[in-house]
Amino acid sequence: MLGDTKSVGTTSGGTKSGGGKRVRRALILVENLSVPFDRRVWQECTTLRDAGWTVDVICPQGSKRDTEREVEIDGVRIHRYPLRAATGGPAGYLKEYGSALWHTFRLARKVGPVHVVHACNPPDLLFLPALWLKRRGTRFVFDQHDLVPELYLSRFDRGKDLLYRGVCALERMTYRAADVVLATNESYKDVAVRRGGRRPSDVFVVRSAPDVDRFHPVPPEPELKRGKPHLLCYLGVMGPQDGVDYALRALAKLRDEVGRSDWHAVFVGGGDTFDAMVELSRELGLSEQVEFTGRIPDADLVRYLSTADVCLSPDPHNPLNDVSTMNKVLEYMVMGRPIVSFDLREARVSAGDAAVYAPANDEAEFARLVARLLDDPEKRELMGKIGQERIGGPLSWPNSQRALLAAYAAACRPHAPASTDDTEADDTEADDTEADDNEAHDTDRDDTDREGTRPLR
Repeated sequence: MLGDTKSVGTTSGGTKSGGGKRVRRALILVENLSVPFDRRVWQECTTLRDAGWTVDVICPQGSKRDTEREVEIDGVRIHRYPLRAATGGPAGYLKEYGSALWHTFRLARKVGPVHVVHACNPPDLLFLPALWLKRRGTRFVFDQHDLVPELYLSRFDRGKDLLYRGVCALERMTYRAADVVLATNESYKDVAVRRGGRRPSDVFVVRSAPDVDRFHPVPPEPELKRGKPHLLCYLGVMGPQDGVDYALRALAKLRDEVGRSDWHAVFVGGGDTFDAMVELSRELGLSEQVEFTGRIPDADLVRYLSTADVCLSPDPHNPLNDVSTMNKVLEYMVMGRPIVSFDLREARVSAGDAAVYAPANDEAEFARLVARLLDDPEKRELMGKIGQERIGGPLSWPNSQRALLAAYAAACRPHAPASTDDTEADDTEADDTEADDNEAHDTDRDDTDREGTRPLR
């Protein structure tokens, strides 16, 4: 379908405009979120724009925001298509992805020649339009927001069935097609090297980071506590793997086993299990103490986070969560909030001493840790400062900007990199997924709120 696209060449110099200035064009492909709602993708767009790139984005339309079919925002041209989110299990995803691919091909042909196509997963299907563009000299940057095989295991609980082996194969094909890979943390980079056969020098860690202009504390509003001394806050997607059910059961234990009722809790966000979580709250007798806001404007979100005494990160231990960076953890940190989390590898890398950690999936200990923080305002304040310092230092977006631009420079080299050994990659067994991840390095999802999953708010 894109076979008639003109070649734009393979060097980093770009094409020349009428005034003689070299213009480099990038096309970013996204399937599971609209832009600029996808904050990571939007930060990447503006970073490239500021570095002199002309940027186009192809993504789905939002339901309540990002609804225009075509729009230019701050110099970035966005082309959107209608897409209904999957329902009904794997068959629903096949329908969704088929529609998304058709629209992506159609709009990519409309955009025309580009120097770099930058595809963000999930799903691991966007290598298909990228391959069409590569035939005319375009370079392919794979931005791996999620480990889809682990996402499949964690979300569907079907084991390593035929569909699982299929998503493993799609991941391998995407790795092989890419000129360079962007990983959200070192654990994901390790998977790209070990499972994807990529050279370490071809994989760039571009960590997600909160927008500090969007997230900054405001004066707390005691009325949000609904007459209680303390406010607990959860921010994020409510999907099967996000642990909202763990948080609710922990809050029931906080009330019944720890004997604490001096708190009000607010859960901000939406997702596939939102209605089920509201019902679980009723079943646990928490309706009077737990409030579900749904997705709310940024200004209201900041009000809740600024008032919260403790923030909750209840993502349970599973193959995906253990190696994924949770956007909500970073957003809690930029707001200076102390965090209670289950003990996940990447949660520790991100939060460090800005969080306290319950053993994996231990709801009773999670509740006890919440109680201890409520009783220790000095520790809460110290943890909040540690989080803000980490966001302003090693986890800051300027560090990721440098890595992103280095990745683009590498992709546009005269001879783009390839896998270390394509034969070995072909022979990689799909069943190695968990073994590889268990050996990943300790280090940085959206949305869940891990990278690439459904919207945070």
